[in-house]
Amino acid sequence: MTGGAGAGSVRIVDHDHRTMRIALDAAQAAAERGETPVGAVVVDPESGEIVAVGSNSPIGSHDPTAHAEIVALREAARKRGNYRLTGLTLVVTLEPCAMCAGAISHARIARLVFGAEDPKGGAVVNGPRFFEQPTCHSRPLVAGGVLADESSVMLKTFFRERRG
Repeated sequence: MTGGAGAGSVRIVDHDHRTMRIALDAAQAAAERGETPVGAVVVDPESGEIVAVGSNSPIGSHDPTAHAEIVALREAARKRGNYRLTGLTLVVTLEPCAMCAGAISHARIARLVFGAEDPKGGAVVNGPRFFEQPTCHSRPLVAGGVLADESSVMLKTFFRERRG
């Protein structure tokens, strides 16, 4: 699957898989801390540099905004000395929610790559389709479905274990 019409779409490339593996490792680290297993990576597509890695941490940090995407965007902005992350790619294991989509837009991320879709809480190809709204500041190119099965299995296993 590639991204929504209003967001633009891009072909999935080999480095998306390599970067998603790093995001999956970050998601696993979140799960081991009892956080929902979502991981995110900000990468410079020109150099291949991993600028920042984030994982969900709202429980441990007592911060409802500490989604993996926000954690990674904050670290990347700090490292770059600028909240605008123009030209960078964000790779995340789960379709971003509306809050994260807004932050992605404000950060001017050039490209968003995500794994599993989130029919309940997603805001890119599901729900409000944030990047298709006329009030959206900046629209990244979107590629979805990268290692989606692995992301989905990790989430389902996490929640199954918590319930049972």
